[in-house]
Amino acid sequence: MTYATEQRPPLAPDTAATRGLRSAALATAVVRGGVAAGLGLGALSVLVIAAWIASPFSGSGPGGALHTAAGLWLLAHGADLIRTDTVSGVPAPLGVTPLLLSVLPLWLAHRAVRDTLDPDDGAPAPSTAGAVAAVAGGYLLVAAVVLVYTEAGTLPADLPTAGAWTPATVLAAAAAGAWTAHGRPLPGREQSAVALRAAGLALAGLLGGASLLTAVSLLWHVGAAQASFHGLAGEWSGRASLALLVLALLPNAVVWSVSYELGPGFSLGTDALVTPLGFTGTPAVPDFPLLAALPGEGPTRWLHWTAAVIPAVAALALGRRVGGAARAWTGRETVLAVLGASWACGAAVAALAAAAGGPLGSDRLAAFGPVWWQTGAAAVLWCTALGAPTALAVRAWGRRRLRRASERASDRVAASAASPAAPAPSASRPGAGTGSGTGPGASAGKNRQGTGSPHASLATAGALAALDALDALDDDASDEAYGFLPAAWEPSAEPATPPPPPAAES
Repeated sequence: MTYATEQRPPLAPDTAATRGLRSAALATAVVRGGVAAGLGLGALSVLVIAAWIASPFSGSGPGGALHTAAGLWLLAHGADLIRTDTVSGVPAPLGVTPLLLSVLPLWLAHRAVRDTLDPDDGAPAPSTAGAVAAVAGGYLLVAAVVLVYTEAGTLPADLPTAGAWTPATVLAAAAAGAWTAHGRPLPGREQSAVALRAAGLALAGLLGGASLLTAVSLLWHVGAAQASFHGLAGEWSGRASLALLVLALLPNAVVWSVSYELGPGFSLGTDALVTPLGFTGTPAVPDFPLLAALPGEGPTRWLHWTAAVIPAVAALALGRRVGGAARAWTGRETVLAVLGASWACGAAVAALAAAAGGPLGSDRLAAFGPVWWQTGAAAVLWCTALGAPTALAVRAWGRRRLRRASERASDRVAASAASPAAPAPSASRPGAGTGSGTGPGASAGKNRQGTGSPHASLATAGALAALDALDALDDDASDEAYGFLPAAWEPSAEPATPPPPPAAES
């Protein structure tokens, strides 16, 4: 006698134990955030202490060097500093963030979130929002302690900017780490994904062209840059520190070149503006090697106007990328994708411009660098004005090629179906039934074989033509094109009926 055993579902996991594991994972994430902040601060402190030791003119002790390192660490996160040791005695703001200085701290925050969501030891990972909040919370706890510590130094942080920009940059880096941990997914909608890829391509084109423009300008004014470098630093320790500062500000120069090539340019104080059309106003330019590469004052020459080629090429690349994927889209969807890509590129450019500029002092030095909203708006205008017509033209050309390929495939299939099949030699000779021992039955058998031969040849020719047509189509072709292809298995003409066999002689 057989008894049926009941299949019971597995027992549910202990909810209290699961909650405990998740709480432990969140606590670990908080620790990871604090460790990431400490590593970035420690690396910058080592550089500042090394420069202080090597400098023969350091007037402050190691405490002053540590306060300076703490202030520079907050400056790397977007906070403004206040210089209290000015000649006039009036505190002056310092808000130009060396962008290369921000790479290590933000990368550490990015990696902390990525490692939290993808643990190597198989431990349960917290939710995405919980990981981002926990890592950012641990990081900002250290930032708050550093903010209080800088108040006793010569470079205290400005509380409003530190409270606004430091959390924003840390949360952005943490969100980027979560995006990386999930495999860098793009939106599920095809138009949105294509728009983001096109925006990234345009941004890469703008930054690459600006890097080339900066390098050419530095090589063109290499004599003035070398004179400024040697005039500011005489000893080897001073030259090493100045070289590190120039390297840290080199990405800022690239972003300034982006604003220059887009048209709005950048300001050198409140009374001077540098654009491709000219250098106007009275600049308040300190002596610095990177600033020696600026064009001369007054109207510029035609060579400076060629900088506009870079945003034009970037906008054309954006339109080409969108148009290449828009063969199955409507014109409205194509234009909307270009607008989305343009706004995404403009937002990225505006964020970089806001981070690369800021005040270098008070009065005339209160504005230094590009204006973020003007630079972002110029990027949107360039990408929309040239990207939308390019995308529509590429889309129309692709659809035309697709239509021609479909028509050629249809013509090949029709021609192969309309051509008559070649008759068998045994059926075309008169008196084939009386030759070399073949009788009427053999002749009829041959005719029956010939009856199926035209059908096979027509089907084979039609199938081969259809396969050739499908191979000629692009991978991005829409499904509408396949409606033009006739069915290869339905021949358009019936083969001729074979003649009846001859009557047997009596």
